[in-house]
Amino acid sequence: MIDQHLFKLNGAGAIVRKLAVLEVLQAFLIIGQALSLSMVITTLWQGKKIDWLYLLLFIVCFTGRQLNDLVQDKMLEAYSNREAEELRQQLLSKIFNEGQAIVQKQGTGSLITMALDGIDEVRNYIKLIYSKVLTMMIVPVLLFVAMLFVSWQSAVILLIMYPLIVLFMIILGHAAQDKAIKQFGNFQKLSNNFIDSLRGIDTLKYLGLSKRYSTSIFHLSENFRKKTMAVLRVAMLSTFALDFFTTLSIAVIAVYLGFSLLNGKIALFAALAILILAPEYFLPIRNFAGDFHATLNGKNAFQRIRELIHAPEEPVEDVPVKKWGKTDELELNQLAFKYQKGTEIGPVSLKIKGYEKVGVIGVSGSGKSSLINLLSGFLTPKAGEITIQNQAAKTLNIPDWHKQLIYIPQNPYVFTATLRDNIAFYTPSATDEEIKQAIHVMGLDELVQELPQGIDTVIGQGKRVLSGGQAPRIALARAFLDKKRKVMLFDEPTAHLDIETEVDLKKKMLPLMQNHLVIFATHRLHWMKEMDYILVMDHGQLVEQGTFEELSQQNGYFTKLTKEMRGKADD
Repeated sequence: MIDQHLFKLNGAGAIVRKLAVLEVLQAFLIIGQALSLSMVITTLWQGKKIDWLYLLLFIVCFTGRQLNDLVQDKMLEAYSNREAEELRQQLLSKIFNEGQAIVQKQGTGSLITMALDGIDEVRNYIKLIYSKVLTMMIVPVLLFVAMLFVSWQSAVILLIMYPLIVLFMIILGHAAQDKAIKQFGNFQKLSNNFIDSLRGIDTLKYLGLSKRYSTSIFHLSENFRKKTMAVLRVAMLSTFALDFFTTLSIAVIAVYLGFSLLNGKIALFAALAILILAPEYFLPIRNFAGDFHATLNGKNAFQRIRELIHAPEEPVEDVPVKKWGKTDELELNQLAFKYQKGTEIGPVSLKIKGYEKVGVIGVSGSGKSSLINLLSGFLTPKAGEITIQNQAAKTLNIPDWHKQLIYIPQNPYVFTATLRDNIAFYTPSATDEEIKQAIHVMGLDELVQELPQGIDTVIGQGKRVLSGGQAPRIALARAFLDKKRKVMLFDEPTAHLDIETEVDLKKKMLPLMQNHLVIFATHRLHWMKEMDYILVMDHGQLVEQGTFEELSQQNGYFTKLTKEMRGKADD
């Protein structure tokens, strides 16, 4: 329920001290409100004139209590917003620094969920815990002391009832907590599944599997809904039970006070004061129980975000890599990688030289993207050796190597910015003439003509919608502008394009590959005829490698793959 790390956030000590002072003041205002109201009612019951001094005291205490709540709310709102945004920045910095490595491990949907919904849950969690826990620790204690002076017998009865309510809350709370933790995991799986389906929707449509996957998502969401309702039933049962027992406790003390009044064992003032203070005595734990499910979600999100932020960083090699040239070599010797779920890649052994164009081909799921991620340094090998420019390394997560790379994935990201800024993202010093040349070379002239403000039109999410072939062209235009980077990694950049668009784009891409080391992963066979060397992947294994002519003559897996792809519209 309460994560101790929550009180180790920046400024936690200061905010706790301020809130503690306000809670003590709140308790005294509640006591003053109860006693003054009891005195006013007792005076009127005795047939005397209203005591304006006590009525004024009641009004002051009541008003002060509302102002106190307002100050606490504003203080906690500001603090929770600040700390939640700080956690978001730390999480985004972690994702940015780790790059594809952390995305591969956690899943895109899970990271998006944490950065958006998770942070909102944490913001609410900070507010609830800081306010509700301190209130529960301070207010009932001071009210109990006050009730001891008014009627110690009534105070003892209420004290005996309090632990029973807490015990019942713990029993039901554990049941709700177990269900909430499982449901949080289900939510992350659902997020990853949904994002992956959206990413591959074009491929699914092409293969005629979109309806099957929509049915799968429907069943997953329905299962999630049913489990969510089961969690809510436990949470609502817990809240109902606590409300019932606290109401029952107040009823018991009311009956006791009624009989004591009839027997003359207690004065009307004392009975009224106890009766007014009793609901306030149980109110903090009732409020805490009412937000029990929200705090469980917040705790799970907070723990998950902390785990992500403090997860061990991928090892970085401090190897000086100079600008890639036509005589440089990259050699992999028995390089292997294993995912957490058990999928293995490799071992892979190969040698890449100079400005070769290396094709990586295989069916979906064969390990092409994983090999690209190993070569880019996004994934850390579990075994094997790497030699780059005659220097040994355990991983290609090398800062100087990253400075050499132009990486274009299946779905290039288009920023919410002008077309000019999108194309010049890696080369902000590029002139308008250079940007327009890149636009022309990549066949984006028609797009510029359609934009109301030309290259100064804002595109991206929520702005100008781009066609399937325009986003890859923008990514290639970025690469065209960057004359310094000499290593190009393509991870199926044309996977979601129709064959006509792909053929047109291919004409723009081939000249761009000149005087570059190119590693091009695809499942489209026609690209292989343009490659100097080909790597054939199957179930995570590098099963064949060689030139197109050599592989065609071997009559091996490449030949089998070629026959399977014959008749499709991609060769």
